[in-house]
Amino acid sequence: MEFYNLKKNNYFSNTRDDIISCLPNNEQNKILEIGAGAGDTLCRIKELNLASEVVGFELFELPDSNQKNPLIDSIFFGDIEYATLPFDDKYFDVIIFGDVLEHLVNPWDVIDKQKKLLKDGGTIIVSLPNIRYFKAMYKVFFQGSFRYEERGIFDKTHLRFFCKKDMLELMENNKLKLVKVYPSFKIRSNARKIKILNFITLGLLSEFLASQYIIIVQKPFLQN
Repeated sequence: MEFYNLKKNNYFSNTRDDIISCLPNNEQNKILEIGAGAGDTLCRIKELNLASEVVGFELFELPDSNQKNPLIDSIFFGDIEYATLPFDDKYFDVIIFGDVLEHLVNPWDVIDKQKKLLKDGGTIIVSLPNIRYFKAMYKVFFQGSFRYEERGIFDKTHLRFFCKKDMLELMENNKLKLVKVYPSFKIRSNARKIKILNFITLGLLSEFLASQYIIIVQKPFLQN
């Protein structure tokens, strides 16, 4: 908690338009966001009529934020590794893990536990930082440093690190069906230079150009 307490409020305030663009286009969606931060993404989802109910879970309350916005139907606080949410199994259509799994001691168990709240055929959208990103590799291999920072891939609050292969194994180990995986630059409007470089290199360097991956998986039907 010490490192979280030192972070500025804007660390938690961010509308994830990239994740929103991956949501099923259904105004009746019931959506749970684990690691909802200030609640900005959930509010935007409601504004776009992409859900009938949005629920957030965050480590702690953030004063003067959207956490208390009436667009959010309910929000809960605590450590998701130990929390039990008050919803029936198979309640939600979508669960979002937006750059939260890397902060957990056991992300494998958290996904396994929370997917019980997801309907059969429901969607999980995950965003994870890529330790194979060229700037991270440069820092480690050429600067000889794994010094932690206030945010980014080497965030002091990160406990787990993943390459693309590891991210996919995390989903597969939880018996989730891969629908799509995107390097984050492909669905972000502010990544024009990276998109051009990826095009010039025929996509061969995409795993080094991606600072994050967006992974969309589906809970198979008739899964217990």
